[in-house]
Amino acid sequence: MLIFIYQTKRLLACCAMFAGAFFILSAQAIEEPAYSVERAWEAEQIEIRAYAPRIMAVTAMDNGNGNDDGFRVLAGYIFGGNADEQKIAMTAPVQQTMDGSDEMAFMMPAEYALADLPDPDDERVAFREAPAYTAAVIRFSGWATSEKADANWQKLRSFLIAEGIDITGDPTLNQYNPPWTLPFMRRNEIIVPVALSMTAVN
Repeated sequence: MLIFIYQTKRLLACCAMFAGAFFILSAQAIEEPAYSVERAWEAEQIEIRAYAPRIMAVTAMDNGNGNDDGFRVLAGYIFGGNADEQKIAMTAPVQQTMDGSDEMAFMMPAEYALADLPDPDDERVAFREAPAYTAAVIRFSGWATSEKADANWQKLRSFLIAEGIDITGDPTLNQYNPPWTLPFMRRNEIIVPVALSMTAVN
């Protein structure tokens, strides 16, 4: 019984943190990664984008608690869990790896250089400088279950192969909306690095 109470309290705490974070997402303009669209196939909801450099705060998702734990760790950092007790604006999307490495990432606002970011209180938070790169993106709505994410990744992969576009990295699942957003209004994207050959460009 005590274990059940503890687990219930932990779940409620995680839900409160999710709600608080995404209340911020819905209450103000949220920064997203800067990019330009190089090519687009509207019917397939697929684009080729050129992304600007950015800084990511990353953490490993615990196998036991999964997404909730990864989100909690990163949200704790931007809500003041750092050496300066500094609050950092929430951005979108929340990014997750799909290659089995179980990593979650938040983009840091563009106003910050790596040296400007305060040290995290939680040693599970690390930082990574992501260089400018070209990516293929497929957009889909609804709940981003692992099955639905994988189905869209396979659709994107097959499309890129057919178009002669080289895949140069691993895909990520990117989610943009608060948890209470209706499924048909949700924005999810699979993003994968690519290299455009002259044949593909033409």
